[in-house]
Amino acid sequence: MLKEIFSSNTRVKLLNTFLLNPDDEYFIRELTRMLDEQINSVRRELDNLKKVGLLKARSKNRKKYYHVNKDFVIFNELRNICLKASSFDTNTVKQIKKLGKFDLIVLSGVFLGETETKHVDLLLVGEVDKADLEKYLKNDLKFDREVKYALMTKEDFLYRFNLNDKFIKEMVRNEHNIIPLNKIKELKG
Repeated sequence: MLKEIFSSNTRVKLLNTFLLNPDDEYFIRELTRMLDEQINSVRRELDNLKKVGLLKARSKNRKKYYHVNKDFVIFNELRNICLKASSFDTNTVKQIKKLGKFDLIVLSGVFLGETETKHVDLLLVGEVDKADLEKYLKNDLKFDREVKYALMTKEDFLYRFNLNDKFIKEMVRNEHNIIPLNKIKELKG
């Protein structure tokens, strides 16, 4: 299955497009323009991804629209790979790390392409100058909305974690969230 998924540059571009925008659908000519690829290679790779089961298609107004199959057996894992591999995600984490001393960073919500956030977009456990962090989040990140964050000390986090705090458990156990930094041994088990 993995050989079928990662075998060409066009396919990698398609994977990023579909997995980073799981609620969107695209038609072939739209994808060729967006990805700057030949129509035949886009068509071939769409067919291959559809055969594997990662994509689904539907016809509307004499155009064939493709969208990702969220029920695909390794959808979440592939999406996390794309999110982690995106240079935006990596650079953002590097910049946040430079702002303070952290034991845990959890990316959620807007960092995963979601337009609305149930709780927060960013959970930080450690020490940081709040003014510097807020300046970075407001001025340097280009999102359509403000980034919501939670900041706590390691002691507060562990206290809430050990009490089975619903917010903490959801942030660290949600398979969609990304944890690019974890120095807390209690979470590693």
